[in-house]
Amino acid sequence: MYEVSHQLYLELAERLVAAIGRKEFFSGSVSCIAGDVELRLVCTLIVQRSKAQNLERTTTEITGVIPVWWECHTTEGSEEIMNDFSFRELVEVALN
Repeated sequence: MYEVSHQLYLELAERLVAAIGRKEFFSGSVSCIAGDVELRLVCTLIVQRSKAQNLERTTTEITGVIPVWWECHTTEGSEEIMNDFSFRELVEVALN
């Protein structure tokens, strides 16, 4: 079984937040590569936001992510391998 490292969670979270952008609903995929292993998250999410205001402008930041559906695939070469991916851990990393 492939163990997903904290560094991979960080990278995947960064790519997911970038892919979500300003949307309140996301359906798509993000992936990252560690050596010869590719980790690919396919998901449909409802994105919760809150408004933050400073002197220059009002922004919205992601405060929560509700998964409607997700799956995470890990491949090494052309072979799919099992992994210990945790969506909860990904969200914790993304929101901190």
